[in-house]
Amino acid sequence: MLNVRLDKDTEKTLKNYSELNNMSKTDVVKEALAMYFSKEKEIKQPYGLGEDLFGAGESGDGDRSASYKSKLRKKLHEKHSH
Repeated sequence: MLNVRLDKDTEKTLKNYSELNNMSKTDVVKEALAMYFSKEKEIKQPYGLGEDLFGAGESGDGDRSASYKSKLRKKLHEKHSH
């Protein structure tokens, strides 16, 4: 069991939201906490921490890791075909 004290504005917002969505205030708080913990878990994972850094970087080429073999073959072929 948990009791939480809210300021008047937050209490009013919670009440209005719960009435508008036909939910109890308890269900709204449970759902909000579940969303918060889910988001926190994602952020704490290594991939989530660096997700915005992964990818093409400054190259503008979004499929570098998927097509590197074919690009390498093409460059080698161009270099040795003379």
